[in-house]
Formats: sequence, structure tokens, C-alpha cells
Amino acid sequence: MYEEAMPMTAPEPHSTPPAPPVPLAALLAHPDLGLRLLAGTGDVPLHWVHTSEMADPYPYLLGGELLMTAGVQLTDPAHYVGRVVEAGAAALAFGVTPVYDTVPAGLVEACARHGLPLVEVPPRTPFTAVARALWRLMAEARLYELRRVTEAQQSLATAAARPAPVPAVLGALASRLAGRAVLFAPDGTESVAAGREVPAEAARALRELAGVLGPRPGGPASASGDGGGLRLAAYALGGGDGLTLGVATDRRGPGDHTIAGVAVVLLSLLTAPHRGADVTVRDASLVRLLLGTAPAEVAGALGPGPWTVVHARGGYGTPFAAASLAAALGTPLVDAGGTASSGGTAPGGATGAVRLLLPASSPVTAQSGWTLGVGAPAEADELSAADAQAARALRRAEATGADLVRHRPGGIAALVDPDEAAAHARTLLAPLTGPLAETLRVWLSLHGGWDRTAVAMDIHRNTVRQRIARCAALLDRDLDDPDVRMELWFALTSR
Repeated sequence: MYEEAMPMTAPEPHSTPPAPPVPLAALLAHPDLGLRLLAGTGDVPLHWVHTSEMADPYPYLLGGELLMTAGVQLTDPAHYVGRVVEAGAAALAFGVTPVYDTVPAGLVEACARHGLPLVEVPPRTPFTAVARALWRLMAEARLYELRRVTEAQQSLATAAARPAPVPAVLGALASRLAGRAVLFAPDGTESVAAGREVPAEAARALRELAGVLGPRPGGPASASGDGGGLRLAAYALGGGDGLTLGVATDRRGPGDHTIAGVAVVLLSLLTAPHRGADVTVRDASLVRLLLGTAPAEVAGALGPGPWTVVHARGGYGTPFAAASLAAALGTPLVDAGGTASSGGTAPGGATGAVRLLLPASSPVTAQSGWTLGVGAPAEADELSAADAQAARALRRAEATGADLVRHRPGGIAALVDPDEAAAHARTLLAPLTGPLAETLRVWLSLHGGWDRTAVAMDIHRNTVRQRIARCAALLDRDLDDPDVRMELWFALTSR
């Protein structure tokens, strides 16, 4: 009936892009294309478009695409359609002429048998026109979703400022999602509810789904499923008191999870246990720490530790992505800008990164669409060092392409005085400009891989070779010597 969304779950093999899908019917209705549906229905979602004249396109498909072909190597329509369906393609578009004057009857029959929508593309319509039309429709859908999410965020923020904020936030959420929103107590009873009534079967399924989350350590932050003909979702609040938000809707839009994530953060703040002066002081202290205040000034108000600092970058550029990430990690304590009060760079040096604070007992797991760097657990007076550790871990994750990297304490580097190491690094690396030093750092982190460095830095591999050769000349060092590489890596990480 439902499936858990575990925090450390890897992305699905056929994960969809951040842009909302477009129904095939919208493409069929385009007046300039002249497309004609020969088999199947037009209500399937299209996530992208792909053209292939391979006899077996299976290895080149991601799933969810509109596959276009002129049938250059079509010999066995039944086998071809079977492979397309097995790959997860959403629909097949067949262009008539120059290979075929009409769509082969065997292809129409096979698509009808498998339930695969088949579209005829007339000779006057090039495949590129179909692809361009689909991208435009997806861009329009994405703009609509961005506006919808922005308006929902404003509505939720306004509701949170009302005299009875919890019912107001639930009411705004239910209204924006056109469904029902329920705040469940730890024992599974409805604490507060808003929105339209749902069938008893759906209400029971939603309560059971909320019970999947529960307060157990390391449990999932969210879960989704179906019941009573409705789409269901449940989210654990971050207040630590076992409350859960349940949502029941007729459909699940691309931006619904983001909207619910904003509501989760607001409700976590509004329902935090013992919300009084001491808690307000604690939260204010944590925010001040994130903004660069000296830990010694606020350590007394933080309460028992230790704490974990997380730096993150990603979120596909969607609005309120930081709020969704904070909800997934179970903390309302997030600095979405990643900037210190004195300027545009965080103390650890991660410009533009999202920074979060959460209790060390809360698990930090990989999140789809994000790259995370995690510092070692630290007490309040050590958070500045943990912040720097998280920033370094994030840089290492980005250089190596990992989803999550944790700070590795100890090692030989820990035996050297940081100030002395930084002074040595400045002297050793003085001949290198910023781009040269950064290229050398990434190249060393990837074990001298030319192609991987080029991809990581988004430059041509010949540029990488030229820069590394220039580094070797300016430093007068043999970069093939492992001792030299080790010394340079130590210097680059000690700057």
C-alpha cells in the first residue's frame, strides 16, 4: 500500500529530471505538428525525447521518454516494441518517409497489444520540431510549478504568523494541495486537521502511513503510498516530539513535495516542545552561530551537545530547496544562503552552500540532488572547527563526485600545527594563480585523471594538461613523483 522514503535511499535508476513531465495529449494537441495517435492513450507523461535508429534501442533509453524513429533497422516490430516497453519508454513516434510510406501494420498491432502509445509523425514534420515543442511545453510546466510553489510558500508563511498558527498552516497546506492535511500525535490520533473530508479507507491508510515513520532512531523522514483512491504522503516533524504530518490528495504534482517540505519546517518550529524563552534563546543562539558569532558567546544557551554541522550544495535550483533538505534531515536550523555576517563566504569557505545544524544523534544520509559535507560531532564551543570540517568535506565530495563525504579526523596532517602548515603552503604555492592551484587540487584529488578533472571543472582535457604542465614548470617539481604529489596535496588542503 505504501513505500518508505528512506533518507539514505539512492536515486531510482529511471529518476526523472527536475522539470515536470508533459502529457502526450498536450503534444498531440500542438497545431503545427500534425501528430496522429494510432495506438494507446494520450494520458502518459513524457519526461524527455530521444531519437534512435538502432535495431535495439534498449541500452540507450532511460525510461519515460518519447522515442522517435523512422524504422531504418525495423525488421521485427513485435520484438522491437517489446524491447522499447521493457526499457520503460513512455511512447513511440514513427516518422513516415523516407523509409516507410505508412506506419507498418505490425508495429501498430504490437503497440496496441503492449499498451504502448504509437504516434504517427507526418513527412512535413521533422523530429527536431517535435523535440522543440516538447521542451517548450516542459519549460511552461516548470514555470507554472515554480509560481505555484512560490505562492504556496508565501501563503504558508502568512498562515504561520496568525494567532492560531498550526491550524492556519494546515489549512493553507490543504488549500494549496487541494486535499486534506492532518497533524498526527505520537499515538496515531489526529491532533489537528484541515481541508476536505476523505473516505474512511483513505483516513485509515493515512494514519497507518504516518505510523510507519514513528519516533524510532534512524527511521525514514517521509513515506508515500495510496489508499481510498487518493495519493498519500507522511512527513516526520523535526521537533523531536513524534508528531507527523499526513497529506491526502487526488494527485501528486511535481512541486507538492517542496510545498509540504516548507510546511514541515514551519510546523516543526511551531510545535517544538516547551516552546518558551529558553528554547527561543537556544534557537537564536544557533542562528547566531551559523551567522558567524563567536561560539564562546552563545555556548551556554545551546544546551547539551554534541552537534553536527552539514554543508550542502544542489537542490536543482528549485525554490525553497533548502527548506526541503532541512525537513528531510529533520532540523529547522538551516542557513539557506551559506554566508557569514561579515561577507559572502562561510567560515569554512563554502561560498553559496546551505548550512545546517542538527543533533549528532540524528543520522545524516545522502539526499537526491544534493552534495553533502559533514563535520565531526562537536560541542558548542567547537562548532567553528566543525563548520570548517564540513566545508572541506563538501569540497572533497564535489571534487570526487560523491553524494556525501564525512570529515575524517586524525591522520598525519593532524600532527602538524595548522598555522605552520598554512605558512608553508603559502610559500610553496605562491607561484600559482588561483585557476592553476584549483586545477592542481582537483587533478590530485582525482589521482591524476585528465578526463575526470576536465569533467569536474567543466573545461577541456587539453586545458587541464596545459595547466598541470604550467604548475610543474612554475613549482619546478616532478608531478609524477608520489612524494611531490603528497606534499602538494597537503599544502593545497592546508591553505
